[in-house]
Amino acid sequence: MYAPFFGLTKAPFSIAPDPHMLFMSERHREALAHLLYGVRGNDGESGGTGGTGGTGGTGGGFVLLTGDIGTGKTTVCRLFLEQIPAGCNVAYIFNPKLTVIELLQSICHEFHVAPEKYRVFATIKDYLDPLNAFLLKAHAAGQNNVLIIDEAQNLSADVLEQLRLLTNLETSERKLLQIVLIGQPELRTLLQRPALEQLAQRVIARYHLNALSEAETAQYIAHRLDVAGFKGALPFDRKALKRVHQFARGVPRRINLLCDRALLGAFSSGQPKVNQSIVNKAAGEVFDRAPQSRTRTRRRWRGLGLLSGGVVAGAALFALTQFLVPATRVSVGAAAVAPVPASPASASASATAGTASAPGSASSAAEASTASAIQPKAPAAIAPTLLRDENQAWRELAKAWKLDPGDGPACQALLREQVRCFSSNNSLALIRQLGRPGVLKLDTRSTAPSYAVLTELTADSATLSAGGTEQTVTLAALAARWDGEFSTLWRAPAGYGGPVADGQSGPVVQWVATQLARVDRTAAPAGRAVQDAALKARVRAFQLAEGVPADGLLGPLTFMQLNRVAGVDEPTLRTGP
Repeated sequence: MYAPFFGLTKAPFSIAPDPHMLFMSERHREALAHLLYGVRGNDGESGGTGGTGGTGGTGGGFVLLTGDIGTGKTTVCRLFLEQIPAGCNVAYIFNPKLTVIELLQSICHEFHVAPEKYRVFATIKDYLDPLNAFLLKAHAAGQNNVLIIDEAQNLSADVLEQLRLLTNLETSERKLLQIVLIGQPELRTLLQRPALEQLAQRVIARYHLNALSEAETAQYIAHRLDVAGFKGALPFDRKALKRVHQFARGVPRRINLLCDRALLGAFSSGQPKVNQSIVNKAAGEVFDRAPQSRTRTRRRWRGLGLLSGGVVAGAALFALTQFLVPATRVSVGAAAVAPVPASPASASASATAGTASAPGSASSAAEASTASAIQPKAPAAIAPTLLRDENQAWRELAKAWKLDPGDGPACQALLREQVRCFSSNNSLALIRQLGRPGVLKLDTRSTAPSYAVLTELTADSATLSAGGTEQTVTLAALAARWDGEFSTLWRAPAGYGGPVADGQSGPVVQWVATQLARVDRTAAPAGRAVQDAALKARVRAFQLAEGVPADGLLGPLTFMQLNRVAGVDEPTLRTGP
């Protein structure tokens, strides 16, 4: 109904699964990697990945994917089915409320295995024997066998035990059946039961799919609107996007429901942009209730001035020092540049907070914390070290690449190593997506900006390196001094001399086509590759999947992601949940 009003060619927020609308956040990519590792691990084709709750191993067993309702487990499962290696037989069971006999019947049916005899009262052995024979035959033919069970939290204990026994089907070299369990968080609780300990010990890879962050929620909305044909500035203002994330809690299905109703509300009132008021009204229509407690909490923090973005330079410095998370890595090397001295008052406050574990002392610690928050004169006990020279920041970043650009202009010197500098305004979500360390430019509104190297990024903190020290700060503190300017390095392919023009061919275009073939699991190009419409379409599809601007052009961000596919040796950003 509202599509023509916003210039859309299709509904952007349908809850029906649409592969063209696929948005792969870093979490979804990590979940997919864990599933693929669980399958490919049998052949020794890949090593384990470092996602949330991941464990590594080979030789078969169980692979576990969990997540709340609507977080995208089905989406990941669909991609997994599309990317399962050739020569792999797949059985998919989507209704796990089965008895043991029904389960074996379903598995045999999915693998097209017929029982030797049809009986009215079939036994487990009647299905197990032909299934074992099928698995042995597939193994002899060099084929793998994967059983995928969706909504696995509904499996009964006796069915889970039978699944464990199925993993006993093996040769002297390997298991004959890989089992993938996909379910809601209750599945993890189920497997923690003492009676299922033997099964839990056979889980070789596991991943819990969390909801999207606030920045990822905005990216998700922009992505779906872009695929639906929207042109121009995002039709959600900044406050509306925050409210969408707050109400939807980062769950894609809830985001779809809320954004669809919000766009309908804007259309009904003739407004070209969705604001916070429209989102609030839409949330009341599609959800039972608004998250009032969180709203009140955020207002209370705003009252303390801790989440305000419109702070002056002095207040911004105070915010950074007050939001410090205790650093786990502090190394003093080179002379500190522009240090901020610590005061005895802050050390005393820190000591008070550190002893707040005794009964009756929690309120005192809270009062001390609040007092320090409203008195800007008390800086943190460990003050951050920052750099004043941008060239020095580039040199510190080059150390992660094991390069020494010397004392002159760093970026110019690094060109000799085919390593290039790149700077742009980016969100933390995109930086996490790129997965590489970089230089953050801080205090851009002041006359003397400062710099630090981002070395680690988690869901709620960032670790900055400068002057031989590392300091971990909350993202809220970082936002008070950082406007989004991010600089990093990337290694250009052999023969790269600048932007690739339409119709151009050569070693760079050939390299790009080869890497895209690896992504698509197609044969490498036999002839001369050309930067034409077909290649640009493949580049755009790759960009969409990788979460970078999808313009079809071969720019630095795209080369960074292609380098990861190609296995180019580049340093990585430490990330965590």
